[in-house]
Amino acid sequence: MSTVAINVADGAAFKNYDEVQQHIYDKLRAEDIVKESYLSALREREAEYPTGILLEGYAVAIPHCDSPHANRPSIYIIRLPEPVLVNQADGDDKLPVKLVINLVVTDPANQLQLLKALFSNLQREDFYHNLLELPADKAKALFISTIMQ
Repeated sequence: MSTVAINVADGAAFKNYDEVQQHIYDKLRAEDIVKESYLSALREREAEYPTGILLEGYAVAIPHCDSPHANRPSIYIIRLPEPVLVNQADGDDKLPVKLVINLVVTDPANQLQLLKALFSNLQREDFYHNLLELPADKAKALFISTIMQ
């Protein structure tokens, strides 16, 4: 994947997942990473194909949408102090999520590769906890060394 903007954000308390999606859009739009169409595309994709992933004892959300809504690639990791409920990808449940990994890709082939790397590593509880608990700069470095290599 070409140059990818990777950011880690802490501490923002959101009442629900809709607020998380709005925050993602506001931040990425302000940085011209996504197009104006991004928020509605993200919400539509999430409604049809939820991105809450249930793992062993924890859950993550990996919101993303199709590449035509992106200007340039980005990964935005949000670590929430309180979980928000997210629809489960392969079920009807709502999952409490404290880690949101937003993917913005410009090449669909990269999206599949990135999702595979994420899924396999997020199944490792130590990787999940380190992403959630390390200082932001160290969590970013861990993500780059583990996922982006």
